[in-house]
Amino acid sequence: MTRILLAEDEQAMREYLARALERSGYEVVAVDRGTEAAPLLEQEHFDLLLTDIVMPEMDGIELARHCNRVSPATEVMFITGFSGVALRAGESMPSAKVLSKPFHLKDLVLEVERLFAKESFGELK
Repeated sequence: MTRILLAEDEQAMREYLARALERSGYEVVAVDRGTEAAPLLEQEHFDLLLTDIVMPEMDGIELARHCNRVSPATEVMFITGFSGVALRAGESMPSAKVLSKPFHLKDLVLEVERLFAKESFGELK
């Protein structure tokens, strides 16, 4: 089962996203800040880090950089409501997908499915 680490500081959004991803068949570990997510990336395997960019203590870009150091096989996807921040994230992590809020849950699920379908296709070659 695909494991997703979700870092989102807004409780309602975190619960909403986690529920939608779990209903789509993903295992989700949800935390409310980057400083809580960082040690989990070192201790457990995750296929995807889905992180808000603007969070207290450690922002999503810093968390993604940490992820690349300690778990380079983990894919990264950013979610944000700030377009300027999205541009910064894209420059810092060009291989990461950036979803701008608001988005439909089906769009999030489709992006996650595309990400892992692409990887599966690469393995079949």
